[in-house]
Amino acid sequence: MTEQPPATDAGDDETPARRGLAAWCTFFETLSPATLDRIDALSVPDLRFVDPFNDVTGRERVRALLAHMFQTLDAPCFVVLHQACDGDIGLIRWRFTARPPGQAAGFTIEGMSEVRLAGDGRVIAHIDHWDAAGQIYERVPVLGFVLRRIRARLAAPVAGDPADRRR
Repeated sequence: MTEQPPATDAGDDETPARRGLAAWCTFFETLSPATLDRIDALSVPDLRFVDPFNDVTGRERVRALLAHMFQTLDAPCFVVLHQACDGDIGLIRWRFTARPPGQAAGFTIEGMSEVRLAGDGRVIAHIDHWDAAGQIYERVPVLGFVLRRIRARLAAPVAGDPADRRR
């Protein structure tokens, strides 16, 4: 039996890619340890997942990566802000929130994902694009100071900006 993404309420003008992208977005917005197995119906067996820290291939490895997220973070949550589809490429703009265990303050990461879709709408690849330096590394005490200084030095000067005096 061929695995297919679940049908959506989309009209007849919707393509398999659009339906697959919508199902993938719903998967991430409703992601929990109990829903991880839905990845089988939504993706091809050699699914590739790439983010600034990981590059894994295979449903089992992607499922393990997502399970690890639930083991190491409290209340991880994805919200899809926008989605678009052009042929077999989907684009998702998203917001991720979570809390490190034992900490009251959480963090937010915003990014984009490129989703490559098979002809039947299943996901072939999910490639995240987000600023790890600005959204993660700059929060680390000593490293953050150094990265903020580097970013400031590399930034283009803006006329009238007090920071422009550094040059």
